[in-house]
Amino acid sequence: MDFSAGSLFANLIVSGVGFFLFSYGRKTTDIPKVVVGLVMMAYPYFVSSATMLIGIAVALVAGLWLFDTY
Repeated sequence: MDFSAGSLFANLIVSGVGFFLFSYGRKTTDIPKVVVGLVMMAYPYFVSSATMLIGIAVALVAGLWLFDTY
């Protein structure tokens, strides 16, 4: 894992969004939000690049949006 400032900040933001999705999904009993929230809290431990971290987060949120919209 890279301990640069950008990577740590990206990790904090992605994990924070994941925690919000997980909490909101539990409150509203929306299983896809709970699952995406858990994934967003867990995968930053396995990705070392800040660019990949942000890219995967955008893909997960876009997938969740598409799933909820259509």
